[in-house]
Amino acid sequence: MRRNGQGGRDGRNGYGGRGGGGRLIASTALICVTAVAGAVVLPSTAYADPQPPRRSLEDVHKEVETLYRQAESATDAYNAANEEQRLQEKSIAEIARQAAAAQERMNRLKDQAGALARAQYREGTLPPQARLLLTASPRNFLDGLALTHKGEAATQGLIAQVATTQKALDGYAKAAGERWKTLDGERKKKETAKKEIEDKLAAAEQLESRLEEKEKERLRQLEEDRARQEQQKWLASGTAQGVPVEQVLKDSGATATDAGKRAVSFAAAQMGKDYVWGAEGPDTFDCSGLTLRAWEAGGRAIPRTSQEQWRLLPKVDVKDMRPGDLIVYYADASHVGMYVGDGRIVHAPRPGRQVTMAGAGSMPILGVVRPG
Repeated sequence: MRRNGQGGRDGRNGYGGRGGGGRLIASTALICVTAVAGAVVLPSTAYADPQPPRRSLEDVHKEVETLYRQAESATDAYNAANEEQRLQEKSIAEIARQAAAAQERMNRLKDQAGALARAQYREGTLPPQARLLLTASPRNFLDGLALTHKGEAATQGLIAQVATTQKALDGYAKAAGERWKTLDGERKKKETAKKEIEDKLAAAEQLESRLEEKEKERLRQLEEDRARQEQQKWLASGTAQGVPVEQVLKDSGATATDAGKRAVSFAAAQMGKDYVWGAEGPDTFDCSGLTLRAWEAGGRAIPRTSQEQWRLLPKVDVKDMRPGDLIVYYADASHVGMYVGDGRIVHAPRPGRQVTMAGAGSMPILGVVRPG
């Protein structure tokens, strides 16, 4: 009985063998729970600065291309805002020139009005009509009457000129105010586009910076392989008129104009120069900056951006294109290259790349335009 009591006491108070075992089990359980809790918590502490998971080069390529495409679209918005800002500044300068000329005219009119007032003051206080009535000679009266009419007409004409000139000055002031407002809006658009470009480029560069050198080279190779595949698809597709693309390209090679040849020659000479967004030479280019300068060398001024080139230049069918024509790409007309014949273009591809030659069908074609 005593053993049982002792056992009971040991069971209650944990002094005996079985009670100690229970305590040991409890302690062990507590340690296990703590360990499990630690297992849950510790990884977040250990990976406070985790390494990004390894991604396939294919995924990296897709994301990088998307970011650069978005940056290129924003670049076109930046270029458009920059061009509009330039036009508004030019307009404001012209308004200022016209306003200055109107102010000078107003000053001359005021001088004439002052001279007229001084002359009337010197001639006396009687109005011209009263002085005519007091003239003894009818002839002098008639002569004076004619002169009076001329003077009144001159005065009225002077007043009308002053009013017209003042109205013009007011108009110039209003126009200048509107232009300044538009200019401020274009500057804000430009700053917004620039911020978007910088963000997209930084994100793409960060992605590429995680790659090892051999992976970067493989990424470049992947881009080139994709471009070749798209070119082959395009060559095999034929045209809407059912003419094989190869035949179209073969027949179009001899139709370049002298201006087109000069433009092509300029574009080809820029190969190897870096793409820089917003650049238009002489050492770096973006896509539309290259085509702008190439056609400037060909003797023709064209719009600055790819979207404006697409919107404003005459369109031609793919089957009729010739060297010097511009091929515009993507639905938003955000990329452009110069056709050089034999199914190839010279273009400035994207940041991190250089002006190069590529297949004309290596990107989705929106259409073809002809500067001249």
